[in-house]
Amino acid sequence: MIIDCHGHYTTAPAAVGEWRQTQVAAVERDHSFVGEKGVIAVTDDDIRGSIESAQLQAQRERGIDLTIFSPRASWMGHHIGNVHTSKYWSQHQNELIRRVCDLFPDSFAPVCQLPQSPGEPLDESVRELERCVVEMGFVGCNVNPDPSGGNWEGPPLWDRHWAPLWDKMCELEVPAMIHVSAATNRNLETTASHYLGADTTAFTQALTSGFMSDFPGLRWIVPHGGGAVPFHWGRFEGMARDKGWDLDSLLEHVFFDTCVYHQAGIDLLVRVVPHENILFGSEMIGAVRGIDPDTGRHYDDTGLYIERSGLTEDEKRKIYFENALRVFPRLDIEVEA
Repeated sequence: MIIDCHGHYTTAPAAVGEWRQTQVAAVERDHSFVGEKGVIAVTDDDIRGSIESAQLQAQRERGIDLTIFSPRASWMGHHIGNVHTSKYWSQHQNELIRRVCDLFPDSFAPVCQLPQSPGEPLDESVRELERCVVEMGFVGCNVNPDPSGGNWEGPPLWDRHWAPLWDKMCELEVPAMIHVSAATNRNLETTASHYLGADTTAFTQALTSGFMSDFPGLRWIVPHGGGAVPFHWGRFEGMARDKGWDLDSLLEHVFFDTCVYHQAGIDLLVRVVPHENILFGSEMIGAVRGIDPDTGRHYDDTGLYIERSGLTEDEKRKIYFENALRVFPRLDIEVEA
């Protein structure tokens, strides 16, 4: 079995983007605009058409049994508008993900977007998380560590601002993928420097603060292979020894995906990070959609790199699905012995 822990609905029907554009235009005219949730007119056939010839086709071609699926990360756009803007947008996005999973229950499991908003408490995010998990059967959430869009104006992840969300995640037994959205800072490219820098920053905030020991059941997936972390494992390990940071305890809470798009990168990841802390992921169909001329396969076909990494069958089982079942305890999957 192969479980892809990192998938986004990047091929959503056009009506979804059109609804968002209308909402954004309204809030740009008046930042205090509240509006209403309204309706996005998307049929089941629209969803099938957007999934079957795109995400689902690629999964089948690559032998991926299940994708843990969430709204498009770059579209979360928490920096846009106000708390009402994010609330209605997140609700629509999450309900769309639920519909995808209902139409293809054997191929997708739902993860939610949270209605974060810069400078606002996390009350709405806690409510939406509970709604998604308790009422709609979601298995995890995406948490944006920088809802300001690349300006890092909010509190760090160890600050008590985040405690209500961490508490609710522990109560509901769901993990978070720590994933930023689009960058508004012109010094950053969204899916390159912003994504990878945020992954590294989130890990560093957790390591240097030790705050996760206050939340015994808290689990994070740091995506994109952990940003710069595996490449600089010696730096983090050495600084931890020098400064008394508890790296070993942190690894009881933090996991990395395999969204690394070349063989040498995967080889490094599986060499330096404990195999118990790696979850298979591809983030297809995502930021990198081209063909690698060296392999003749898509860059994001990360299963190819895992197969060529020299791992044993037991090690691959951990990465392909056993670790995911441990990190996402709400996944209801029967695995053949």
